[in-house]
Parts: sequence; structure tokens; C-alpha cells
Amino acid sequence: MAIEIGEETLKQKHNHKNVEVLDVRTDEEVKEGMIPGAIHFPLDEIESRLSELDNHKEYVTVCAAGPRSAQAADILTENGLQAQVLKGGMSDWSGSVSK
Repeated sequence: MAIEIGEETLKQKHNHKNVEVLDVRTDEEVKEGMIPGAIHFPLDEIESRLSELDNHKEYVTVCAAGPRSAQAADILTENGLQAQVLKGGMSDWSGSVSK
């Protein structure tokens, strides 16, 4: 099971070049806003798009509340990538969002 991190930890990590936020929500959900700088791969596309990810980076997966991002992080780690989950997902995110 993937490691969960809190919002403050993500804000600190997000300033590093080797950390990417990976939003795994649906296209409709991301229209409501994403964490600035996040990349969007809907959960159902993760496995087919693994080649687009950099194995030298660490990924923090994000969904609406946490279950899908945990699933996505597990897929990433099973394929040799470093991944953690934003605890509580976007429902607990109090930072800025971009549309």
C-alpha cells in the first residue's frame, strides 16, 4: 500500500524539480480545478501511459478523496516508480487550484 502524505508535506515537495503531482481524476473532475503544475492522467489511463513518466522523479498521486490515488500509486510502484498519495485528496486540499 502506498504511503500517504499530508498537504504541508506536498507543498514542500512540490517545490522540488524531481517531484510531480499526478492527478488521476476524470476529465470532468479536473475541470473544477487542479493543484497548480499537476499533470493529469485519468486512473483508467495510467497503465497505458507509464512510458510518459520519468523513473527519476517521485510522483504524488491525487484524486477526489484518496482511494483512486492509492490505486494509482500502487500501479506506479509496481512498475518501479516512486509514488506517494495525497491524504484526503482534493476534498482536503486547501491550497490554490488552477483551471
